[in-house]
Amino acid sequence: MTQTDLDSRLLHHLGVLYGEQAQELLPRLHQVISHHIELRQGECLKRAKWDEQDIMLITYGDSVQYPGMKPLAGLKQFLDRRLHNVFSMVHILPFFPYSSDDGFSVSDFRSVNPDLGDWDDIAAFKQNFDLMFDLVLNHMSREHLWFVNYVQDASPGRDYVIEVDEEESKNLSMVVRPRASPLLSRVRTPRGNRHVWATFSNDQIDLNYANPEVLLEFIDTLLDYVRHGARAVRLDAVAFLWKELGSSCIHLPQTHEVVKLFRTLMEVLEPGAILLTETNVPYAENIGYFGEGDEADMIYQFSLPPLILHAIHTESTRYLTQWAMHLDQEERPAGCTYLNFTASHDGVGLRPLEGIIPDDEVDELIEEMRSRGAFVSMRANSDGQDRPYELNISYFDAFRHPEEIPDRWHISRFSLSQTMPLALRGIPAVYINALAGTPNDPVGVERTGMTRSINRRKWDGPELENLIDHPLTETGRVFPEYARRLKIRQGIKAFHPEAPQRVLDLPDGIFGIMRTSLDGQQEVLALHNLKSRVMEIDLSEIYGEKVNWFDVLHQEIPDMSADTLRMLPLQAVWLLPEKE
Repeated sequence: MTQTDLDSRLLHHLGVLYGEQAQELLPRLHQVISHHIELRQGECLKRAKWDEQDIMLITYGDSVQYPGMKPLAGLKQFLDRRLHNVFSMVHILPFFPYSSDDGFSVSDFRSVNPDLGDWDDIAAFKQNFDLMFDLVLNHMSREHLWFVNYVQDASPGRDYVIEVDEEESKNLSMVVRPRASPLLSRVRTPRGNRHVWATFSNDQIDLNYANPEVLLEFIDTLLDYVRHGARAVRLDAVAFLWKELGSSCIHLPQTHEVVKLFRTLMEVLEPGAILLTETNVPYAENIGYFGEGDEADMIYQFSLPPLILHAIHTESTRYLTQWAMHLDQEERPAGCTYLNFTASHDGVGLRPLEGIIPDDEVDELIEEMRSRGAFVSMRANSDGQDRPYELNISYFDAFRHPEEIPDRWHISRFSLSQTMPLALRGIPAVYINALAGTPNDPVGVERTGMTRSINRRKWDGPELENLIDHPLTETGRVFPEYARRLKIRQGIKAFHPEAPQRVLDLPDGIFGIMRTSLDGQQEVLALHNLKSRVMEIDLSEIYGEKVNWFDVLHQEIPDMSADTLRMLPLQAVWLLPEKE
């Protein structure tokens, strides 16, 4: 791209956002870009964005701790020893100084929380793993210097906050909310009480992107993260970025334009880097962040966790298969892909089920999860009523029957839930507490007062390693087998994130996917039995010609009679065809 072409694109982005100010802002943006180029050490990321070996681990910087070691150094020791060559990338959840929400209320976007370590500890991970950082760009902590500036009516922060007066507050009825807390937070200042925008909590004050200085700050921060080794950057809560009174204040055109601007900069400055948008919203809204191939490189597949949870609990693939078939039929921009996950540091989102599963069945799922120890987080609806937003529960315990002790199918259900996303088109992401088979942590909820803490356990490293090495423990039954499956997946070219996918129309209870490698040389038939009983499948009806099959997942010839495959309860198989 020539400098003229780049300037034309940048002016267009700035013009959409700031109108006539665009021309005067362009030199300022060039200064930020030049600063990045001067500080960057070595070559930019020019590698291919992804392949079948890419699997992401999601973890906090202190998820695994060792006595006498900084948490980041201890986490690296655990990953190097136990998960080297299993994961290609590690998403270290916000590791910056913060005041609440386990890191997502950031008080300094440019430094590492000293309780975790420092930038050298972050850089050390790059010996064996690529990294993903969070750009928490929608809001800041009340302890951030910018907010202190605002309270004191000092520059620059006084213009970084969205202040709403009493008369303007009448125009907020259409605002889409992810929480049930008040949208506006009262602030005591020398000028009197003021009310500022706070989408997520009283301690998370939204930033004012109508002020171009805020955008320039976060462009510089984005590039700073890449300089510090981020192969991927997650745009946290980006859907709520731009606000306009009298609108829904979600997915506004200006928000999409900011993502497009980031993408333009990455394509020019760091073409191997990945932009991931985090938008926990209904599916049709979520995929809008692909744009026309000019926004996010990758989006979370938010409908997947609740769909898999519902499918396995009901032993029915009806909604999951319908949704996945619809996914196959949609035009997905070239060079874009999905991040496929089930468990995460947050809860299991319910909004992504809207339009997919009827409300009465979602209500039944909620009650099933309550019986397993789940909390239900609410959000404020425009009609003034609170609506379920997410389930807060360990994904591992979500599959444990509350009345069957021991539950003979518990680990089989959970293992199936974790294997299904591995076959789907996209990049798999695994939460460390799912990998460890971690149960609900009600003590954590009591300690923090946050229901999300039920799935944010911090492990003592020696204890975790001891459990992993004992096959009779739940962790010992889950962790090694999970890691084994992940390693097998990395060697299958048909699981390239962009390799073609065909969802199969099979009997209810069987979820099937055919994947074909980009070069057409390898096919994999991934089948999943969600029933708690044996199921038989005629493979000749699926494949259409006589072949010999090999189950690469279990490294054996599958249990077959003629062309009929016999699948055990809650079993997954990855079948490679060998033509006769």
